[in-house]
Amino acid sequence: MSPEGKRLSNIIILGFGFMFMFTAFQTCGNIEQTVIKSFNSSEFHGSGYTSMSIIYGVFSASNLIAPSVVTVIGPQLSMFFSGLLYSGYIAMFIHPYTWSFYTASVLVGIGAAVLWTAQGNVLAINSTDSTIGRNSGIFWALLQFSLFFGNLYIYCAWHGHVHITDKDRQTVFISLTVISLVGCFLFFLIRKPDPESSPVNSEVTESLLEPESIESSTSSSTPPGLCSQALDAFIKACKMFVSKEMLLLSVSIGYTGLELTFYSGVYGTCIGAMTRFGQDAKSLIGISGISIGIGEILGGGVFGLLNKNNRFGRNPVVLLGLITHYVAFYLIFLNIASDAPIAPEAGTDLQSYISPSVGVALLCSFLLGLGDSCFNTQLLSIIGFLFRDNSAPAFAVFKFIQSIMAALAFYYSNYLLLHWQLLILVIAGFLGTVTFFVAEGVAQSSRRESDYDSI
Repeated sequence: MSPEGKRLSNIIILGFGFMFMFTAFQTCGNIEQTVIKSFNSSEFHGSGYTSMSIIYGVFSASNLIAPSVVTVIGPQLSMFFSGLLYSGYIAMFIHPYTWSFYTASVLVGIGAAVLWTAQGNVLAINSTDSTIGRNSGIFWALLQFSLFFGNLYIYCAWHGHVHITDKDRQTVFISLTVISLVGCFLFFLIRKPDPESSPVNSEVTESLLEPESIESSTSSSTPPGLCSQALDAFIKACKMFVSKEMLLLSVSIGYTGLELTFYSGVYGTCIGAMTRFGQDAKSLIGISGISIGIGEILGGGVFGLLNKNNRFGRNPVVLLGLITHYVAFYLIFLNIASDAPIAPEAGTDLQSYISPSVGVALLCSFLLGLGDSCFNTQLLSIIGFLFRDNSAPAFAVFKFIQSIMAALAFYYSNYLLLHWQLLILVIAGFLGTVTFFVAEGVAQSSRRESDYDSI
């Protein structure tokens, strides 16, 4: 196999590994609050929202140590062991206990930071300047397909179920655990790229799939060793966090964290709680997830892979994302009862402002996914442009802000009625869009200065 073919093969294997893992984990996150409500045990007092809040809170903090872990053991083992933590979290639902539930939440938060740091490393060392866009698109598409398969399985498994029995729960989570483990072991199929390749970061020509080579080279070229590298990266990230460009983008990034919580956890719970949708309300959670996936893949393909051909800049895409979300929020406000996010397992009998419609609910799922992809593709693009010389700490700051806001949103989702949650999203979306426009103006000014200097 040619060197380019081997690198492309690695990207595809990486994408399939994440697709299997997140088919399991995203499905778990989508249904866990509904499952917990149906769990009949005096020994369990957990909350799915609280669990996800812990995961994202620990995730944000663990971004400080994740680069050092990947450097020491290499990205391949980093992804494998992180994947085992994800699988353990899912398996915990087979026989859940409060202590194991929250302990697993902490461990997954740590694993998530290591997993995504390692993923970025593998993507970089298997890409060149000319293939990084294509490879990112391939990975994104394969990852988002995870929303299809897991949620389709939930729809088929729970079709017609009013109450989720212990057997239903155990069958689903045993299956999801196996699927997640398959993704973990796929990472061992990733091979070291040929050394003559020219990766995006020329400083990492040697594959980090072999951590020993990194340790030896580090010790010979940088006497202070790994601790010095970790401290240097931390200082860069702190300086970048308070830069004008990142402070502007932090509002938009924070909004993506809030709406990530809403579409990945809260909205599915709302649909499952709507007794007026009939006996299929629980199985509709799966169809909702599939609809979100369709929106994500469509938006990612159009605005991600074709981003370089966009002559009108990033602002129109972000504005489209905001409008799409506002339409979805308004329809959800009309179609879903206000107490749906915090309703008991039996569901809510409150009347929404309009006669509840399954079609409207699934349309909102699609719009949530489409709007999310609009924001995320443009944020990745502008951060990559503004901080192209220090992309690693920039994306670490991106994940830090997003995770903090997702953790906050999962926490308040335990207490706030739907209309208050939607109001927070409306305000944050507006502020995030305005500040993004300002940051885009800075980016365009920087681009014009760069073009002028090259004359």
